Amino acid sequence: MKSKTIKKALQIFGLIAIILTLMPFVALDFWWIRVFDYPHLQLTCLTTAALLFYFIKFDIKNYRDYIFVIVLIGCVLFQFAKIYPYTSLAEFEVADSNPQLETFSIYTSNVLQKNEEHDLLVHQFNQFDANILLFTETNTDWMTDITAGLDPQYQYRSEVPLDNAYGMLMYSKLPLFDTQVHYLVSDSIPSIHTKVKLSSNDTIQVYAIHPTPPMPQENAMSTDRDSEMMMIAKMALESKYPVIVIGDFNDVAWSQTSVLFQKVSRLLDVRKGRGLYNTYNADNILMRWPLDHIFISSDFRLKSVEKCEDVGSDHYPLYTQLTYEPELKQDQTKPYPSKEILKRAQDQIDAFNEKK
Repeated sequence: MKSKTIKKALQIFGLIAIILTLMPFVALDFWWIRVFDYPHLQLTCLTTAALLFYFIKFDIKNYRDYIFVIVLIGCVLFQFAKIYPYTSLAEFEVADSNPQLETFSIYTSNVLQKNEEHDLLVHQFNQFDANILLFTETNTDWMTDITAGLDPQYQYRSEVPLDNAYGMLMYSKLPLFDTQVHYLVSDSIPSIHTKVKLSSNDTIQVYAIHPTPPMPQENAMSTDRDSEMMMIAKMALESKYPVIVIGDFNDVAWSQTSVLFQKVSRLLDVRKGRGLYNTYNADNILMRWPLDHIFISSDFRLKSVEKCEDVGSDHYPLYTQLTYEPELKQDQTKPYPSKEILKRAQDQIDAFNEKK
């Protein structure tokens, strides 16, 4: 009886792992489904553990055990396939920079609005001395302390301080122009759209976003987030300038939405081939995944990307150094999206419009 009980428990453990693996395939936008897009690394470990433990009671004469193990192996392979592009085993999606070229750098941080350790952030971004700074979850108090600590070289800025945890501040040593603040899906969720003049006198387009997460206390469905990401993806696709999209996406890079975002926008992920760079949750080592992103067009190459030290927030800041090498863009250019892919993106935008 004890042996049967142990096997039953192992089967339940394995079944849970299988169900959690299949959840992201459910074509619904409810938060309790979409939240399972996030922990693929954790689910890979969970499913692998379920597979290994099941061998304790594996019956070589029982065909059902073979079926169960095969399904578990399939789940492990599926989970690992999601993570694989962000391991050192995979090829770089963004090639290394020419070391002889001048770089420009971007520092991004979700500061956590209620975080009171403002001095940690100010000290850190001054150490990195990036060309462009982006801060999300910033209210007036944050703006006051950040601007007080800014080097005078940050002459260009776009400031949208808000008390709803969706405030956004951008500062730049490089000239910003045609800078606009848009509210794509809500009059309380801003995004900053600006052109940047590089030191080479070339113009690039930067989009800074912070869509809402699919969580019950924020938004019961992922429709708003997905729609905003698709709107930005289409803007990036249609831009006549090289594009950089930065911010806290409240989505992981391997989700269906982020994969579609890349296919539509043709933008590249600097993480691929280099690492996960899990920026969230800084407070929980077991529940970490990459939520803060930088996607770039094929005109750019990467010198370095770094997850920075803790600044008291629940997110780690991200620091990225890039070079502008448009003459080599064809070496890493993604294909133009098909009509089917564009329709899927438009369907997500339409789903938001119908919800309004």
